[in-house]
Amino acid sequence: MNNKWTGILGLFLTTVWACDQHTTRRYDYVVHGIDISHYQSFVNWDTVAAQDIHFAFVKATEGLMMSDTMFCHNWTEMKRVGLKRGAYHFYRPTISAREQADNFSRLVEMEYGDMPPVLDVEVLDGVSKTILINGIRTWLYQIEIRYNVKPIIYTNLKFYNKILAGHFNDYPVWIARYSFREPILASGRDWHFWQYGNRGRIKGVFGNVDFNVFNGT
Repeated sequence: MNNKWTGILGLFLTTVWACDQHTTRRYDYVVHGIDISHYQSFVNWDTVAAQDIHFAFVKATEGLMMSDTMFCHNWTEMKRVGLKRGAYHFYRPTISAREQADNFSRLVEMEYGDMPPVLDVEVLDGVSKTILINGIRTWLYQIEIRYNVKPIIYTNLKFYNKILAGHFNDYPVWIARYSFREPILASGRDWHFWQYGNRGRIKGVFGNVDFNVFNGT
């Protein structure tokens, strides 16, 4: 095999190896968390809480009517074991933002000490940037009235910098960037939560789980 093909094969194998690696937990931050949905099936929250996990976000709803099948179990269990808990809604831009806010509000009952609701915005679904921004604003407004707290906006770094930068600067942001390097937001503002990997492994959770840190104490 000549040097050219040897180099290409080596690059391919290195890429495959890297993509197959589990996310290593960071220890340069104080506050650690995970996020969960029905994809992880049943979580043993006692085991999770015993591993320096301080908070967890769980999927509650999506779009107009969908609710996560594991939400009620996860929501109750997180409270029982004393984890800071938060719930998120996956936003569908082509569906009424007001009705999506109603979907979330019907399911999620928050208590003192819970983290603010989260709006997960990752797709355009074919709508314009203007329609998306207006819809997000409506959802945030409705939820802020309902729970008397400013919601958190979750998205990935590329989507934030391309679509959301310059908007909603008074709302906390949770940024997904699967890298050792911290996210740098185009608007120059700081991030509050960072989802730094999606292939984490932790006792009590089946399969891969997202690892997060909080930018504070």
